[in-house]
Amino acid sequence: MKTRFSAFLAAAILALSAPAFAEEAASAATAAPAASATAPATPAADVAAPAPAADAPAKEVIENPYGLDALWKTGDFVAKGTLIIMVIMSMGSWYILITKIIDQVKLAGQASDARSKFWKAASVNAASASLKEGSPFRFIADSGIKATEHHEGALLEQIDLNTWVSMSIQRAVEKVQSRLQDGLAFLATVGSTAPFVGLFGTVWGIYHALTAIGMSGQASIDKVAGPVGEALIMTAIGLAVAVPAVLGYNFLVRRNKSAMEEVRAFAADLHSVVLSGNMNKTANKK
Repeated sequence: MKTRFSAFLAAAILALSAPAFAEEAASAATAAPAASATAPATPAADVAAPAPAADAPAKEVIENPYGLDALWKTGDFVAKGTLIIMVIMSMGSWYILITKIIDQVKLAGQASDARSKFWKAASVNAASASLKEGSPFRFIADSGIKATEHHEGALLEQIDLNTWVSMSIQRAVEKVQSRLQDGLAFLATVGSTAPFVGLFGTVWGIYHALTAIGMSGQASIDKVAGPVGEALIMTAIGLAVAVPAVLGYNFLVRRNKSAMEEVRAFAADLHSVVLSGNMNKTANKK
């Protein structure tokens, strides 16, 4: 009986004290976040300041051991001789191309001058004197005038005046044409032979590559890169010399054809004028 009464009393005490304990726990739980919220924020210790940027390494310039400079320094006399020949061919091609273009531009101006001045003169002599010295049109006109004035001699008299004047003017026209074609043979030669000169340098470079492989006993890249690079450079230089020469040759031939059409037309008109003038002089003498 006493045991039951003491157990009942303990249970009642626990029941009465449980709400008080629950309220204290709840107040403690709510107080903890509030305290943490009102507490001043402190910077985290593990947040480190940005580290200073490291100095960028200087850019290293690597010298190409297989370029054109290396070819000239390490190449033998055959490679250097081939390179010198192609440089001379290239310089000659560009010199001829530039000078011939200048000559053709001057010839076009002289043709315009002849059209505007020559045919307006009172006589062939005055018309020839109106043209500039060194003009091919004046040279042709002087040749026709001299042919009419010096048609004499036992042998020349066997040729009629018409044929003699025609021959003299034709010779002058051919000299002008020959002057226009100066240097074109060189351009044609360079355009046709420069690739083969470069190919010779290519073969010589491959020969050195094979020799290096045979002497070293292994086909490593450092043994082959130099001679093969030399071969490729020679091929590129040969093409760089040949292509401008061929293009320049075709360009100049086309312009020479147009210029010679102008010269031949002038010569044909001059031939008629010279003969008609000479016929008028002969009629007046009679």
